[in-house]
Amino acid sequence: MKPPKPKRPQTQPAKLPRARNEAAQAQSRLVAIEKPIYGGAFLARDEGKAVFVPLTLPGEKARVRMVEEKRGYATAEVEEIVAAAPERVTPGCRHFGVCGGCQYQHAGYETQLALKQTVLRETLERGGVAVPAEVAVLAGQPWGYRNRIRLAIDGAGNPGYRGRRSHAVVPISECPIAAPLLVEAARATAEIARQFAPALRPTEVALFCDADESALLASVISASSARVEFDDFARALQARIPAFVGADLVVEGRGGQPPRTIAEWGARSLTYRAAGFDYRVDHGAFFQVNRWLVDELVERVTAGHSGSLAWDLFAGVGLFARRLTANFARVVAVESAPSTTQALGTNLKGTTGTAVRASTHEFLRRSRNGERPDLIVVDPPRTGLGADITTLLAEIAAPAMVYVSCDPATLARDLRALLASGYAIESIALADLFPQTFHLETVVQLRHA
Repeated sequence: MKPPKPKRPQTQPAKLPRARNEAAQAQSRLVAIEKPIYGGAFLARDEGKAVFVPLTLPGEKARVRMVEEKRGYATAEVEEIVAAAPERVTPGCRHFGVCGGCQYQHAGYETQLALKQTVLRETLERGGVAVPAEVAVLAGQPWGYRNRIRLAIDGAGNPGYRGRRSHAVVPISECPIAAPLLVEAARATAEIARQFAPALRPTEVALFCDADESALLASVISASSARVEFDDFARALQARIPAFVGADLVVEGRGGQPPRTIAEWGARSLTYRAAGFDYRVDHGAFFQVNRWLVDELVERVTAGHSGSLAWDLFAGVGLFARRLTANFARVVAVESAPSTTQALGTNLKGTTGTAVRASTHEFLRRSRNGERPDLIVVDPPRTGLGADITTLLAEIAAPAMVYVSCDPATLARDLRALLASGYAIESIALADLFPQTFHLETVVQLRHA
């Protein structure tokens, strides 16, 4: 079910919580909001000092309370919006502002896209990367898009997200950015878990569904290693949520030890239909989170490329590699995560693709003197590629490269190195895979001179 369409706020200034004591009131400042900053806050200045203020918009005047002072900047919380921007809307979720999951619900969606374009362009240019005049935008339905959520369970057994600027659990009754099935399943999981207390004491639950909400996987994370009748728990959950097909029970790691699975029920994977193919996705495996934009993202990354050999690095379950097999004589998909590599092999079976279990750095080191690929696709984690990998990529010098990034700061760092090695930017696209939040995805097409 879609949330109600955001409405324009009333013309009177928006009221927000006042400072709790006189000391806090003494730190109150009236500031003018200038522009968005990556991370969800907005920039203002107080006597020349940068102040980062959440829940505001460019052009607004806000009365703020300083909550942290550093030598070069300060962070603040809004007490009152004195003059609201015309782009401000009523948030679509009742938990917005307290919950830490979203940062932009107070802005209309077109405004959100404009904010992200500003952040992307400024971050890249500040990192020494010249940005093309036109940055394409991939956008879809801004609500109900998430196919995966991870919620904490509070002491009373209620599911919720961590609070904004706090580790406290904010119990939720809704999450309009998630597929409705996930929210329903989270509530059901928490309710049924209470019936198995105290042996089962979940601290978190991770849920993943396919695009049409016909299949659901769950991971229940517990602080206790006590054995429970997990089959009984899973069957009770399936009775409430018929789409539920599989679950595992994971005990938190302590003393530096990794988490461990102590019980399983049902299927270990689900089939996810995307970009014209059926993908096997296992418990814990990475898959793009936006169920409305997966097809467009794959098209943006792979379209117009063909040849003898392509490498898909940080391949995950093969989302891009599977499509590339239609246009390349050989595709090598490289992935190191144990939760992903088996599914990757399954998804490439019967195609021109080969799955390689290795880190990207390891693969590049041993492959740099072999056949040069016509195309390299990289989709690294938030930390980006780093100096070692960009050096190896520069040495290999594939004619074409596509960089899929989820962090513009590390993207700028890596692009600067790649451009210095002889690559040039052909195009940049902002893929808004995370509406209502500050997160953004970027697809950069590169050609070697």
